[in-house]
Amino acid sequence: MVAGEKDRRYWVETMCRIGEPVLEALALRQLKERMPVHSNGSDREVYSHLEALGRLLSGMAPWLELEGLAGEEAYLNIRYRALAREAIDAATDPASPDRMNFAEGHQPIVDSAFLAHAIIRAPRTLWTQLDSRVQRNLVLALKETRSRKPVFSNWLLFSAMIEVALYIMGELDWDLMRVDYALKQHEQWYLGDGTYGDGPDYHSDYYNSFVIQPMLLDILRVVGHEQEDWSAMRTNVEARAVRQAEIQERLISPEGTFPAIGRSLAYRFGAFQLLSQMALIECLPASVSPAQVRSALTAVIHRMLEAPGTFDDQGWLTIGFCGYQPEIGEPYISTGSLYLCSAVFLALGLSPDRAFWQGESVDWTSKRAWSGQTFAIDHSIE
Repeated sequence: MVAGEKDRRYWVETMCRIGEPVLEALALRQLKERMPVHSNGSDREVYSHLEALGRLLSGMAPWLELEGLAGEEAYLNIRYRALAREAIDAATDPASPDRMNFAEGHQPIVDSAFLAHAIIRAPRTLWTQLDSRVQRNLVLALKETRSRKPVFSNWLLFSAMIEVALYIMGELDWDLMRVDYALKQHEQWYLGDGTYGDGPDYHSDYYNSFVIQPMLLDILRVVGHEQEDWSAMRTNVEARAVRQAEIQERLISPEGTFPAIGRSLAYRFGAFQLLSQMALIECLPASVSPAQVRSALTAVIHRMLEAPGTFDDQGWLTIGFCGYQPEIGEPYISTGSLYLCSAVFLALGLSPDRAFWQGESVDWTSKRAWSGQTFAIDHSIE
Protein backbone atom coordinates (compact mmCIF):
# COMPACT_ATOMS: atom_id res chain seq x y z
CA MET A 1 0.00 0.00 0.00
CA VAL A 2 1.50 3.34 -1.07
CA ALA A 3 1.59 6.36 1.24
CA GLY A 4 -1.43 8.02 -0.36
CA GLU A 5 -3.63 5.01 0.35
CA LYS A 6 -2.33 4.76 3.91
CA ASP A 7 -2.96 8.46 4.46
CA ARG A 8 -6.53 8.21 3.21
CA ARG A 9 -7.24 5.24 5.46
CA TYR A 10 -5.82 7.18 8.40
CA TRP A 11 -7.91 10.27 7.57
CA VAL A 12 -11.11 8.21 7.32
CA GLU A 13 -10.40 6.35 10.56
CA THR A 14 -9.59 9.61 12.34
CA MET A 15 -12.68 11.43 11.07
CA CYS A 16 -14.90 8.52 12.13
CA ARG A 17 -13.22 8.34 15.53
CA ILE A 18 -13.97 12.00 16.09
CA GLY A 19 -17.52 11.85 14.76
CA GLU A 20 -18.75 8.54 16.17
CA PRO A 21 -19.69 9.67 19.71
CA VAL A 22 -21.66 12.66 18.41
CA LEU A 23 -23.57 10.91 15.64
CA GLU A 24 -24.22 7.68 17.48
CA ALA A 25 -25.64 9.54 20.47
CA LEU A 26 -27.85 11.70 18.25
CA ALA A 27 -29.14 8.72 16.30
CA LEU A 28 -30.31 7.33 19.66
CA ARG A 29 -31.54 10.80 20.74
CA GLN A 30 -29.17 10.72 23.69
CA LEU A 31 -26.65 13.48 22.88
CA LYS A 32 -27.73 15.77 25.71
CA GLU A 33 -27.56 12.81 28.06
CA ARG A 34 -24.16 11.53 26.93
CA MET A 35 -22.03 14.48 25.80
CA PRO A 36 -20.03 16.23 28.54
CA VAL A 37 -20.10 20.00 28.29
CA HIS A 38 -16.80 21.38 29.58
CA SER A 39 -16.15 25.10 29.29
CA ASN A 40 -14.56 28.10 30.98
CA GLY A 41 -17.81 29.97 30.29
CA SER A 42 -21.03 29.87 32.27
CA ASP A 43 -23.80 29.25 29.74
CA ARG A 44 -22.45 26.87 27.11
CA GLU A 45 -24.82 23.98 27.89
CA VAL A 46 -27.46 25.91 25.93
CA TYR A 47 -25.33 25.96 22.77
CA SER A 48 -22.81 23.13 22.82
CA HIS A 49 -24.92 20.39 21.22
CA LEU A 50 -25.70 22.35 18.05
CA GLU A 51 -22.03 23.35 17.94
CA ALA A 52 -21.01 19.69 17.87
CA LEU A 53 -23.48 18.70 15.15
CA GLY A 54 -23.02 21.66 12.80
CA ARG A 55 -19.26 21.77 12.98
CA LEU A 56 -18.79 18.02 12.65
CA LEU A 57 -21.05 17.70 9.62
CA SER A 58 -19.57 20.76 7.88
CA GLY A 59 -16.25 18.89 7.73
CA MET A 60 -17.65 15.44 6.95
CA ALA A 61 -20.09 16.64 4.28
CA PRO A 62 -17.97 16.30 1.10
CA TRP A 63 -17.07 12.73 2.05
CA LEU A 64 -20.71 11.93 2.85
CA GLU A 65 -21.65 13.19 -0.63
CA LEU A 66 -18.97 11.16 -2.41
CA GLU A 67 -20.08 8.27 -4.64
CA GLY A 68 -18.13 5.32 -6.04
CA LEU A 69 -16.25 4.21 -2.94
CA ALA A 70 -15.35 0.57 -2.40
CA GLY A 71 -14.57 -1.85 0.41
CA GLU A 72 -14.54 -0.81 4.05
CA GLU A 73 -14.67 2.89 3.23
CA ALA A 74 -17.89 2.39 1.23
CA TYR A 75 -19.47 0.61 4.20
CA LEU A 76 -18.45 3.42 6.54
CA ASN A 77 -19.72 6.04 4.11
CA ILE A 78 -23.16 4.43 3.94
CA ARG A 79 -23.31 4.07 7.72
CA TYR A 80 -22.34 7.66 8.45
CA ARG A 81 -24.76 9.05 5.86
CA ALA A 82 -27.58 7.30 7.71
CA LEU A 83 -26.32 8.50 11.09
CA ALA A 84 -26.02 12.08 9.81
CA ARG A 85 -29.62 12.11 8.60
CA GLU A 86 -30.80 10.62 11.91
CA ALA A 87 -28.80 13.30 13.70
CA ILE A 88 -30.46 16.13 11.77
CA ASP A 89 -33.85 14.62 12.56
CA ALA A 90 -33.03 14.38 16.27
CA ALA A 91 -31.74 17.97 16.30
CA THR A 92 -34.78 19.53 14.64
CA ASP A 93 -37.76 17.39 15.72
CA PRO A 94 -39.79 19.36 18.30
CA ALA A 95 -40.58 16.09 20.09
CA SER A 96 -36.94 15.00 20.36
CA PRO A 97 -35.10 15.19 23.70
CA ASP A 98 -32.13 16.33 21.59
CA ARG A 99 -34.01 19.14 19.83
CA MET A 100 -31.43 21.89 19.66
CA ASN A 101 -31.43 25.59 20.40
CA PHE A 102 -31.81 27.65 17.23
CA ALA A 103 -33.17 30.85 18.77
CA GLU A 104 -31.99 31.50 22.33
CA GLY A 105 -28.99 33.82 22.62
CA HIS A 106 -26.76 34.81 19.71
CA GLN A 107 -24.61 31.67 19.35
CA PRO A 108 -27.24 29.71 17.33
CA ILE A 109 -26.50 31.92 14.32
CA VAL A 110 -22.98 30.53 14.31
CA ASP A 111 -23.70 26.86 14.50
CA SER A 112 -26.83 26.92 12.37
CA ALA A 113 -24.50 28.37 9.74
CA PHE A 114 -22.08 25.47 10.09
CA LEU A 115 -25.02 23.07 9.72
CA ALA A 116 -26.16 25.08 6.70
CA HIS A 117 -22.64 24.84 5.28
CA ALA A 118 -22.79 21.07 5.64
CA ILE A 119 -26.03 21.00 3.66
CA ILE A 120 -24.51 23.20 0.95
CA ARG A 121 -21.55 20.82 0.72
CA ALA A 122 -23.72 17.70 0.65
CA PRO A 123 -27.12 18.75 -0.69
CA ARG A 124 -28.14 15.30 -1.89
CA THR A 125 -27.15 13.40 1.24
CA LEU A 126 -28.14 15.99 3.84
CA TRP A 127 -31.17 17.59 2.16
CA THR A 128 -32.71 15.77 -0.80
CA GLN A 129 -32.58 12.38 0.92
CA LEU A 130 -34.15 13.64 4.14
CA ASP A 131 -37.73 12.62 4.86
CA SER A 132 -40.15 15.44 4.01
CA ARG A 133 -41.06 15.77 7.70
CA VAL A 134 -37.39 16.31 8.60
CA GLN A 135 -37.00 18.78 5.75
CA ARG A 136 -39.86 20.88 7.13
CA ASN A 137 -38.42 20.80 10.63
CA LEU A 138 -34.97 21.76 9.36
CA VAL A 139 -36.28 24.75 7.40
CA LEU A 140 -38.24 25.98 10.41
CA ALA A 141 -35.20 25.56 12.67
CA LEU A 142 -32.93 27.55 10.37
CA LYS A 143 -35.50 30.31 10.04
CA GLU A 144 -35.63 30.66 13.83
CA THR A 145 -32.15 32.20 13.67
CA ARG A 146 -33.49 35.20 11.78
CA SER A 147 -34.52 36.73 15.10
CA ARG A 148 -30.83 36.97 16.08
CA LYS A 149 -28.56 39.87 15.09
CA PRO A 150 -25.01 38.92 14.05
CA VAL A 151 -21.93 40.67 15.41
CA PHE A 152 -20.24 43.11 12.99
CA SER A 153 -17.48 40.67 12.09
CA ASN A 154 -17.15 37.31 10.32
CA TRP A 155 -20.56 36.61 11.89
CA LEU A 156 -22.20 38.39 8.95
CA LEU A 157 -21.27 35.34 6.90
CA PHE A 158 -23.19 33.10 9.28
CA SER A 159 -26.46 34.85 8.54
CA ALA A 160 -25.65 34.77 4.83
CA MET A 161 -24.79 31.06 4.88
CA ILE A 162 -28.13 30.20 6.47
CA GLU A 163 -29.93 32.08 3.71
CA VAL A 164 -27.94 30.27 1.03
CA ALA A 165 -28.97 26.94 2.53
CA LEU A 166 -32.59 28.07 2.42
CA TYR A 167 -32.02 28.96 -1.23
CA ILE A 168 -30.86 25.41 -1.92
CA MET A 169 -33.93 24.13 -0.08
CA GLY A 170 -36.16 26.02 -2.50
CA GLU A 171 -37.38 28.59 0.01
CA LEU A 172 -38.55 31.56 -2.03
CA ASP A 173 -38.16 33.95 0.90
CA TRP A 174 -34.40 33.48 1.21
CA ASP A 175 -33.01 36.88 2.14
CA LEU A 176 -30.88 38.36 -0.61
CA MET A 177 -30.02 41.37 1.55
CA ARG A 178 -28.37 39.30 4.28
CA VAL A 179 -26.17 37.71 1.64
CA ASP A 180 -25.40 40.99 -0.09
CA TYR A 181 -24.45 42.73 3.15
CA ALA A 182 -22.02 39.98 4.14
CA LEU A 183 -20.36 39.88 0.74
CA LYS A 184 -20.06 43.63 0.32
CA GLN A 185 -18.81 44.19 3.85
CA HIS A 186 -16.10 41.57 3.54
CA GLU A 187 -14.98 43.19 0.33
CA GLN A 188 -14.49 46.35 2.38
CA TRP A 189 -12.51 44.37 4.94
CA TYR A 190 -10.03 42.89 2.48
CA LEU A 191 -6.53 43.88 3.62
CA GLY A 192 -4.31 42.57 0.85
CA ASP A 193 -2.16 39.54 -0.02
CA GLY A 194 -5.02 37.07 0.37
CA THR A 195 -6.11 38.17 3.85
CA TYR A 196 -9.35 39.68 5.18
CA GLY A 197 -9.87 41.53 8.41
CA ASP A 198 -12.30 40.00 10.90
CA GLY A 199 -14.41 43.09 10.99
CA PRO A 200 -12.75 46.50 10.56
CA ASP A 201 -9.50 45.42 12.26
CA TYR A 202 -6.78 42.90 11.51
CA HIS A 203 -6.32 40.02 13.96
CA SER A 204 -3.45 37.53 13.86
CA ASP A 205 -5.46 34.33 13.98
CA TYR A 206 -6.88 31.58 11.75
CA TYR A 207 -10.34 33.02 11.10
CA ASN A 208 -9.60 33.48 7.40
CA SER A 209 -9.62 29.68 7.38
CA PHE A 210 -12.02 28.83 10.22
CA VAL A 211 -14.80 30.89 8.66
CA ILE A 212 -14.19 33.73 6.26
CA GLN A 213 -12.73 32.36 3.05
CA PRO A 214 -14.45 28.94 3.01
CA MET A 215 -17.83 30.60 3.47
CA LEU A 216 -17.15 33.32 0.89
CA LEU A 217 -16.15 30.67 -1.63
CA ASP A 218 -19.23 28.51 -1.11
CA ILE A 219 -21.71 31.36 -0.91
CA LEU A 220 -20.53 32.67 -4.27
CA ARG A 221 -20.36 29.16 -5.75
CA VAL A 222 -24.03 28.59 -4.97
CA VAL A 223 -25.69 31.98 -5.45
CA GLY A 224 -23.04 34.05 -7.21
CA HIS A 225 -24.98 33.87 -10.45
CA GLU A 226 -28.04 35.48 -8.84
CA GLN A 227 -26.58 39.00 -8.98
CA GLU A 228 -24.22 40.49 -11.52
CA ASP A 229 -22.09 42.21 -8.89
CA TRP A 230 -21.80 38.96 -6.91
CA SER A 231 -20.66 37.14 -9.99
CA ALA A 232 -18.03 39.81 -10.58
CA MET A 233 -16.59 39.17 -7.10
CA ARG A 234 -15.76 35.53 -7.71
CA THR A 235 -12.48 35.97 -9.56
CA ASN A 236 -10.93 38.08 -6.81
CA VAL A 237 -12.33 35.98 -3.97
CA GLU A 238 -10.95 32.80 -5.54
CA ALA A 239 -7.54 34.35 -6.24
CA ARG A 240 -7.30 35.50 -2.62
CA ALA A 241 -8.22 32.01 -1.43
CA VAL A 242 -5.45 30.50 -3.55
CA ARG A 243 -2.94 32.89 -1.97
CA GLN A 244 -4.21 32.20 1.55
CA ALA A 245 -3.86 28.46 0.90
CA GLU A 246 -0.29 29.04 -0.22
CA ILE A 247 0.43 30.89 3.03
CA GLN A 248 -1.21 28.13 5.06
CA GLU A 249 0.91 25.41 3.47
CA ARG A 250 4.07 27.36 4.34
CA LEU A 251 2.99 27.65 7.99
CA ILE A 252 3.31 23.89 8.52
CA SER A 253 6.73 23.17 10.00
CA PRO A 254 8.94 20.20 9.06
CA GLU A 255 7.69 18.50 12.24
CA GLY A 256 3.99 18.96 11.43
CA THR A 257 3.44 21.86 13.84
CA PHE A 258 2.13 25.36 13.17
CA PRO A 259 2.17 28.66 15.11
CA ALA A 260 -0.09 28.77 18.17
CA ILE A 261 -1.31 32.30 17.48
CA GLY A 262 -4.69 33.96 17.86
CA ARG A 263 -7.91 32.86 19.44
CA SER A 264 -9.84 29.60 19.13
CA LEU A 265 -6.75 27.39 19.07
CA ALA A 266 -8.91 24.64 20.57
CA TYR A 267 -10.27 24.08 17.06
CA ARG A 268 -6.93 22.33 16.47
CA PHE A 269 -6.33 21.36 12.81
CA GLY A 270 -9.59 23.00 11.79
CA ALA A 271 -7.20 25.91 11.26
CA PHE A 272 -6.46 24.34 7.86
CA GLN A 273 -10.02 24.22 6.56
CA LEU A 274 -9.19 26.53 3.67
CA LEU A 275 -6.12 24.58 2.58
CA SER A 276 -8.16 21.37 2.58
CA GLN A 277 -11.01 23.07 0.73
CA MET A 278 -8.69 24.33 -2.00
CA ALA A 279 -7.39 20.78 -2.36
CA LEU A 280 -10.99 19.54 -2.55
CA ILE A 281 -11.92 21.90 -5.38
CA GLU A 282 -8.53 21.23 -7.01
CA CYS A 283 -7.55 24.88 -6.97
CA LEU A 284 -4.23 24.81 -5.15
CA PRO A 285 -1.53 27.37 -5.99
CA ALA A 286 0.89 26.42 -8.76
CA SER A 287 3.77 26.21 -6.28
CA VAL A 288 2.01 23.55 -4.20
CA SER A 289 1.33 19.98 -5.33
CA PRO A 290 -1.67 18.01 -4.03
CA ALA A 291 0.63 15.32 -2.60
CA GLN A 292 2.65 17.80 -0.56
CA VAL A 293 -0.56 19.25 0.93
CA ARG A 294 -1.73 15.74 1.80
CA SER A 295 1.61 14.97 3.39
CA ALA A 296 1.71 18.21 5.37
CA LEU A 297 -1.85 17.91 6.66
CA THR A 298 -1.35 14.27 7.57
CA ALA A 299 1.69 15.28 9.64
CA VAL A 300 -0.37 17.92 11.45
CA ILE A 301 -3.24 15.52 12.15
CA HIS A 302 -0.84 12.90 13.52
CA ARG A 303 0.96 15.44 15.68
CA MET A 304 -2.19 16.86 17.27
CA LEU A 305 -4.45 13.84 17.45
CA GLU A 306 -1.93 11.56 19.08
CA ALA A 307 -1.08 13.98 21.87
CA PRO A 308 -2.08 12.41 25.22
CA GLY A 309 -5.41 13.66 26.52
CA THR A 310 -6.92 14.69 23.17
CA PHE A 311 -9.89 12.40 23.89
CA ASP A 312 -11.53 11.57 27.20
CA ASP A 313 -12.25 8.01 28.33
CA GLN A 314 -15.54 7.99 26.41
CA GLY A 315 -14.03 9.22 23.14
CA TRP A 316 -15.15 12.87 23.36
CA LEU A 317 -12.72 15.60 22.37
CA THR A 318 -11.19 17.59 25.19
CA ILE A 319 -10.30 21.28 25.25
CA GLY A 320 -6.74 21.85 24.10
CA PHE A 321 -4.43 22.62 21.20
CA CYS A 322 -2.05 19.67 21.46
CA GLY A 323 -3.55 17.37 24.06
CA TYR A 324 -5.58 18.38 27.10
CA GLN A 325 -4.97 22.09 27.79
CA PRO A 326 -8.21 23.49 29.25
CA GLU A 327 -6.61 26.84 30.04
CA ILE A 328 -6.49 27.75 26.33
CA GLY A 329 -10.26 27.58 25.98
CA GLU A 330 -11.87 31.01 25.74
CA PRO A 331 -15.22 31.43 27.58
CA TYR A 332 -17.10 30.74 24.32
CA ILE A 333 -15.31 27.39 23.84
CA SER A 334 -17.03 24.22 25.01
CA THR A 335 -16.93 20.54 24.15
CA GLY A 336 -19.18 21.03 21.12
CA SER A 337 -17.02 23.83 19.74
CA LEU A 338 -14.07 21.50 19.36
CA TYR A 339 -15.65 19.58 16.49
CA LEU A 340 -14.68 22.34 14.08
CA CYS A 341 -11.45 20.36 13.82
CA SER A 342 -13.34 18.11 11.37
CA ALA A 343 -12.99 20.85 8.74
CA VAL A 344 -9.53 19.51 7.91
CA PHE A 345 -11.15 16.41 6.39
CA LEU A 346 -12.79 18.25 3.47
CA ALA A 347 -10.32 16.73 1.01
CA LEU A 348 -11.83 13.30 1.69
CA GLY A 349 -14.52 14.48 -0.71
CA LEU A 350 -11.99 13.78 -3.48
CA SER A 351 -12.25 10.24 -4.80
CA PRO A 352 -9.28 7.96 -4.04
CA ASP A 353 -8.11 8.07 -7.65
CA ARG A 354 -7.48 11.83 -7.63
CA ALA A 355 -3.92 13.17 -7.47
CA PHE A 356 -4.30 14.26 -3.84
CA TRP A 357 -4.52 10.63 -2.73
CA GLN A 358 -1.97 9.17 -5.13
CA GLY A 359 1.68 8.29 -4.72
CA GLU A 360 4.26 8.52 -2.00
CA SER A 361 4.68 11.28 0.57
CA VAL A 362 6.14 14.55 -0.70
CA ASP A 363 8.06 17.08 1.37
CA TRP A 364 6.12 20.30 1.88
CA THR A 365 7.61 23.76 1.59
CA SER A 366 9.02 24.20 5.11
CA LYS A 367 10.37 20.68 5.16
CA ARG A 368 12.17 21.35 1.90
CA ALA A 369 13.41 24.75 3.01
CA TRP A 370 14.80 23.57 6.35
CA SER A 371 16.54 20.54 4.85
CA GLY A 372 18.47 22.49 2.24
CA GLN A 373 16.32 21.40 -0.72
CA THR A 374 15.14 23.61 -3.54
CA PHE A 375 11.81 25.27 -2.81
CA ALA A 376 9.58 27.84 -4.49
CA ILE A 377 10.18 31.51 -3.81
CA ASP A 378 7.27 33.33 -2.18
CA HIS A 379 5.69 36.61 -3.22
CA SER A 380 2.58 38.69 -2.65
CA ILE A 381 -0.31 38.71 -5.11
CA GLU A 382 -0.54 42.52 -5.06
